Amino acid sequence: MGDILEHTPIIKMIVLSIVLWMSFSAALYIAERGVQGARITSYGEALYWGIAAFSTAGIADSPRSGISQIIGGIWSILGSVLFFGTIVATVTTYFMRPLQRPAKRIIDTIEYNLEQMDDLSIEELHLLKKTTDTLIVHMEQQKKRHLPKGDNKNVTK
Repeated sequence: MGDILEHTPIIKMIVLSIVLWMSFSAALYIAERGVQGARITSYGEALYWGIAAFSTAGIADSPRSGISQIIGGIWSILGSVLFFGTIVATVTTYFMRPLQRPAKRIIDTIEYNLEQMDDLSIEELHLLKKTTDTLIVHMEQQKKRHLPKGDNKNVTK
């Protein structure tokens, strides 16, 4: 669960959905205040309507005024897209993340070549050595960048 929270957009999407739900519910409540025959007479009822409207439950009371119906229609579409989009984006991001990491592919290739070392040609062995040396140099540079100032002298080459 922690991996999902850390590496997917689920938290941002949930926060965005809640903010928009509360905003559209407030707008609907304000637009419905004072309208003759309005069934949404409190902010709580507007919040309930906001959930029922996009969840396809079909149990939401219909807004009465024209502006309320426009607000409700926009929220129904936007809320559905955000809700179901959050689920799809989270699942897609979670399962596609390992495929999007070039470092993983590089490491897998090096591991494969090391396993097949007896079958590699001299040129391939030379390329493997050059690649490994480049990775070591890059790692040392990364270490130097991440150490506090003054500790760079302790990094071995």
